[in-house]
Amino acid sequence: MPTGVALRDPRQQLFDAAARVLVRGGVTALTSRAITDEAGVAKGVLHRHFVDFDAFLVDLVLERIARVEAQGAALRDAAGTGTVAGNLTDAMFELFEPVMSAIIVLTIARDELRNRLRAAGTARIPLAGEAVAAVASYLAAEHERGRIAADADVQVLAPTLIGAVQLLFTEHCGEPPVEDVHNVVASVLR
Repeated sequence: MPTGVALRDPRQQLFDAAARVLVRGGVTALTSRAITDEAGVAKGVLHRHFVDFDAFLVDLVLERIARVEAQGAALRDAAGTGTVAGNLTDAMFELFEPVMSAIIVLTIARDELRNRLRAAGTARIPLAGEAVAAVASYLAAEHERGRIAADADVQVLAPTLIGAVQLLFTEHCGEPPVEDVHNVVASVLR
């Protein structure tokens, strides 16, 4: 590898490379060597920016959690517009994009990563828990506007939606049809 070449944003470059490796090869393919090779940098670059490989993975997940929280804020801001089922259907495709789904598997597979994330204050199942919180926040905003049933329990609806839709994404090679996701969302809301 060349030396003396400044990297734009080495942390982000490594995160992007890790996402590509994870989606392409799964959890077992995700090694520091695979990431640095994918990023086109020397292996030492990862260790220069992170204490160890698990610290890198923690920051990778935390970066994705920040994205989920931003998506949740945008979803909540959409309350009162469009249809509830339509807004949630669109959100599910953003939330369950391939990298997020792969990172959920990664956090389940690696005990040390999960333990460090919990110590950092994440949900019990990182990313999935934050997705539930984002959907619950949106549903609460719609509930306040009277756009979902008065007796709806958003704390039950949110994890039900996330779980049901996650199964759809898991069972399909690639993304499930929009109609299938919409039908699940509409059914749960009923």
